[in-house]
Amino acid sequence: MHKLVPTTVALALVMPFGAFADTSSDLAAMRQEMDALHAAYEARLQLLEQRLQKAEVALAASTPTGATAASTTPETAPVASTPPPAAPVAASVGGGANSFNPSMSLILSGLYTRTSQDPAKYAITGFQLPPGAEIGPGTRGFSLSESELGFAASIDPWLRGAANISLRSDNSISVEEAYVQTTSLGNGFALKAGRFFSGIGYLNPQHSHTWDFVDNPLAYQAMLGTQYGDDGVQLTWLPPLDQYVELGLELGRGRSFPGSDTGRNGAGMVALTAHTGGDIGDSQSWRAGLSLLNARATDQSLLATDAAGRSVTDAFTGSARVWVADAIWKWAPHGNATRTNFKLQGEYLRSTRSGSLVYDVGGADSNGAYRATQSGWYVQGVWQFMPYWRVGLRTERLDPGTPDYGLNAASFATTDFKPRKNSLMLDFNPSEFSRVRLQLAQDRSREGGTDKQLFLQYQMSLGAHGAHSY
Repeated sequence: MHKLVPTTVALALVMPFGAFADTSSDLAAMRQEMDALHAAYEARLQLLEQRLQKAEVALAASTPTGATAASTTPETAPVASTPPPAAPVAASVGGGANSFNPSMSLILSGLYTRTSQDPAKYAITGFQLPPGAEIGPGTRGFSLSESELGFAASIDPWLRGAANISLRSDNSISVEEAYVQTTSLGNGFALKAGRFFSGIGYLNPQHSHTWDFVDNPLAYQAMLGTQYGDDGVQLTWLPPLDQYVELGLELGRGRSFPGSDTGRNGAGMVALTAHTGGDIGDSQSWRAGLSLLNARATDQSLLATDAAGRSVTDAFTGSARVWVADAIWKWAPHGNATRTNFKLQGEYLRSTRSGSLVYDVGGADSNGAYRATQSGWYVQGVWQFMPYWRVGLRTERLDPGTPDYGLNAASFATTDFKPRKNSLMLDFNPSEFSRVRLQLAQDRSREGGTDKQLFLQYQMSLGAHGAHSY
């Protein structure tokens, strides 16, 4: 009995130490597991950092540093800004079923127009334009403004496609753009093929819902038929320079004014573009460019007024060359344009047409030489003075020059009148998806009268829409 007591006491003293030994082994095992998890996390983090560095190097190699502000400066717009869609991947179990479905967008736009002159008789004195040219304020009263249905998607890792369908107030439907574009040519090159707005100037490549005013300037209406689009190919190049530089070459069918569609085998239009830009500190950015459009026309119908004041239809055959110089400057405090910002832009257009002109088709049918050099410009400023609210002012002027009608000189009257116009707009943008705009204008495009115009416009964006250019 006396021997049992010491043994029991010894066991009682040893048991805690045994439990402590078991706990120590558990802690060691847990510590090993934690070390393994930490090592795996570090390895994964390093892998992600390496992938990020490779992506940054690739991006820096394809985009000049000077283009940073010129391509990313915030700008209030009535549509959602989303990056281009990534290349589609094969659908996998549990996801990717919609990889090849295109993003869709719908721009709804409506307009109320009030004018003091009859818009059906709208003309720009000194400029001959094709019948049905989209110039002037349009119809009076309420109307569906140009609405737009858009589709865009990646086709594969090398190509993406896009299409924009225009819905007009007269219930007509037209294809504004429908093209495929490369995504990985490399070395700063990109190729586009199909129907698209030409890259000449600043406003021409932009869709109407991104304009800062209801209408395009008079110079665009008189020399480009409001906006030049064509069927063809476009090659652009961003050279690897510190300064942002973009060069472009276009070959097209030449179906639009100032050219005409004749079904020729070769290119009826050639365009060259060059743009450069950059930052000035962290609050300013700029872009400037020079473009040349050369197009051919054959028996192109043009509306004109002869010396007797009669409306006649002429036919032009020859070439048209349009130079466009554009510049834009933007300011936003420290690059943040959400509260306040200012944008100043201007363009100068110069058109030269040379060839032959048949005066009064179906009447006199008098054929003679024809040459005309005409020009025009606009300057506009838009100031966002507080969140959601912007005000803008645009002034513009045209110079019809002194056309040489050759043998038909006596059939046309000469005038020193220079069309001009001033516009004031105020718009409210409750979000990037919606806009309501009021615009007042004094339009002196027609000699002998001033057209006082009032526009009330709404623009609403539904669905996914690609980011807008600078």
